[in-house]
Amino acid sequence: MERSIFAALIGGLLGITALGGLAFVGPTPGSPSALPSRPEGEWRLLDPVVYENISIFPVVSSQSQDTSPFLTLEEGLATGEVTVAEQGAQVLQRSRDGRPVYLPQHNTGASVNQLVLINRSRRPLLLLAGELVSGGKQDRVIGKDRIVPVGAPPLPLDVFCVEHGRWTGAAQFAAANTIVHPSVREKAAVDQKQAEVWDAVRSGTTAKSAPSAPRPQISSDNLQAAIAGNGRTEAYEKIYVSQAVGVSIDDFVNEAQRRFVQATSGLKNERVVGVVVAYGGEVAWSDIFASGDLFDHYWRKLLRSYAVEALTRPTYRQAASRDNATEFLRRLNGRETQETEPGVYRWREIKEGQLAQIELDALQPKPITLHRLLLHRTS
Repeated sequence: MERSIFAALIGGLLGITALGGLAFVGPTPGSPSALPSRPEGEWRLLDPVVYENISIFPVVSSQSQDTSPFLTLEEGLATGEVTVAEQGAQVLQRSRDGRPVYLPQHNTGASVNQLVLINRSRRPLLLLAGELVSGGKQDRVIGKDRIVPVGAPPLPLDVFCVEHGRWTGAAQFAAANTIVHPSVREKAAVDQKQAEVWDAVRSGTTAKSAPSAPRPQISSDNLQAAIAGNGRTEAYEKIYVSQAVGVSIDDFVNEAQRRFVQATSGLKNERVVGVVVAYGGEVAWSDIFASGDLFDHYWRKLLRSYAVEALTRPTYRQAASRDNATEFLRRLNGRETQETEPGVYRWREIKEGQLAQIELDALQPKPITLHRLLLHRTS
């Protein structure tokens, strides 16, 4: 018994050391630092906003956390407070007196699946899986929700490529104001395999459908033609800007947004903090945030991502049931995995059958769940 306990302790310490201080642990419901589950009563589901083959159930709450201490990636890249660069590139930092200082990097070669991120701001930086950064040698998407604390050293950032055929260009990246659509985001956030991420980009949706299902508005052939439009590179962002997909994504988004605003404009003492999304009659996805302000920041990008997914799925017109949508507000009961950076954040994943739930908890300045994702896995 004593040998087993000793071996477990040594194994845990070795794991933390090898991962640079990031602890991977299982559920610890008795721990004083464990965050309590958010009561389902704090969320209320509104009637769905229905357009074409998508149903969007607004999630509202009368309780909203203060998320102003956190910086988003889009804000940080726009102001220059956050830098994302290829490994091996010279990264410019400013000293306290304003003089330029180039930070040395130990890894001298660029890597497809890892970038370097520096947070120079005075606020912790929030990253969401599926956020796109453009530039560098290839466009990439963030692989996992996390928080980068103030004053952190240059961070090796795990990413996935969503662009083939280019391996040249500037070393620095810019915000793309884009979140990849759910099929691609699932492969990055849950499966975390580069080959599956790119397969999802090419095919549009990874959801299975019957041979007799109605044709989607964006076919996989049109999708592949759009992303490979110039013959030299295959870039994800072309899905949004190229008419080669054969349908206007902007028109779809604008009409869905108009209906969403109309459905949520009469709220009193409540804010929209998230959504549950269904395609045809299938409830597939939810994104819920700690505050209405944080939801508002991401909403337009999320809506565009949901629209792309809807346009690549069969055009079933039936609306999903409210009971099925409500299921996406409950906490899953299954195998749980955690990653923790002490004093900064906790990342949790729970899998129950075909459902997967991911939560990102900030531990400072006070413990709150900043983002909660629940999805029906397509594979």
